[in-house]
Amino acid sequence: MTPDRLKELVRTVPDFPARGVQFRDITTLINHGEGFAATVAMLSDTVEGSKAARIVGMEARGFIFGAAVAARLSLPFVPIRKPGKLPIDALGVDYALEYGTDRLELDPGAFEEGERVAIVDDLIATGGTALAAAQLLRQAEVEPVCAAFVIDLPDLGGAARLREADVPVSAIMSFPGD
Repeated sequence: MTPDRLKELVRTVPDFPARGVQFRDITTLINHGEGFAATVAMLSDTVEGSKAARIVGMEARGFIFGAAVAARLSLPFVPIRKPGKLPIDALGVDYALEYGTDRLELDPGAFEEGERVAIVDDLIATGGTALAAAQLLRQAEVEPVCAAFVIDLPDLGGAARLREADVPVSAIMSFPGD
């Protein structure tokens, strides 16, 4: 399957979650066996090229794609969680949202020092979550060597912000203007 064909499998929901927003719903892509498999294969090619030793994905849709890529490449997967979900003392970072803040947490014992780690997620928009993930990885003394996304919303600038933070970015498809 081509990236253009995969893009056709993404449902656009107008005015969700707010008026004027074109929500890109990946559940229709996940629900298409061949499309999901092709997406995981393309993300896996990017991660494999980075020579990452481990993959992280952010809650929740990053778990879907990150774990699938990790399984395909026989690499360990580490979830980056929402606050209070880990039963241990976790590393955490607060980050800005459009209206407020949020927090991500990570098990600091899940890595070898200096390890190369790939970030995998469904979508990059403003980049807040991905930048927070990269910051957490650096706190854990590992190197974020790539960030692979299914969808990029380039007009929101997240991929550019992540590149400015020295994390290479790739996406299978983009939806300009959103």
